[in-house]
Amino acid sequence: MIEILQEWASNPLLTRWDGGPWEATLVTLYMTVVTMGLTVLLGLPLGIALFETDGSASPLVRGVNQVTGFVVNVLRSFPFFILIIALIPLTSAITGRSTGPNAAMIALTIAAVPFAARLFELNLREIPAGKIEAVRMMGASRWQVIRQVLVPEALPGIIGSITTTTIAVIGYTAMAGSVNAGGLGQLAYNRGYTGYQTEIIIVTVILLVAIVILVQLLGSRLARAVDHRARTS
Repeated sequence: MIEILQEWASNPLLTRWDGGPWEATLVTLYMTVVTMGLTVLLGLPLGIALFETDGSASPLVRGVNQVTGFVVNVLRSFPFFILIIALIPLTSAITGRSTGPNAAMIALTIAAVPFAARLFELNLREIPAGKIEAVRMMGASRWQVIRQVLVPEALPGIIGSITTTTIAVIGYTAMAGSVNAGGLGQLAYNRGYTGYQTEIIIVTVILLVAIVILVQLLGSRLARAVDHRARTS
């Protein structure tokens, strides 16, 4: 065991910055943070829209809800590896290249937004209908209901959904590495799998697990911090 560790320690790829696991970790974090920023920015309004338009009295609104829900379900169930390949023409048109973290983030966002939107919609459905009706009966507008009731009441669940989506995105970045998206996934594939360097695969797995654990701990603490029910119980 000691000999194996000494052999790993002597591997220059594990200690250098350029092209090593530490640079790859930053690239993975960059893709994850930017993707999640876009996912929340787009997915939360989409989740609210799906919740608000469900069961509407207007046939047109119900039709829009059904079409939007169908598209969300299709994208959410689409295998990510196939999705990122199918989107290569789009990423090339937007970013000017089909590889790299910036190109991968387009596919990451398209995969993450429907996933998060459905989770946000479920968070909103957990709010007691009586609270929403009470505010509406007091003359609140739809925007006031969303801002004063829906989002605050569902905030702990929304944070939990963001945490779950973030962990899924980290997994997506690893898969995107197989098509030269950068980050730990590409390092594990190019140097570990095709380069037959088992130590690279093990190190990248350890780093990915560590990132996931930190994200889960942070998300759990934030959810508890904003949960008024936990503070009053």
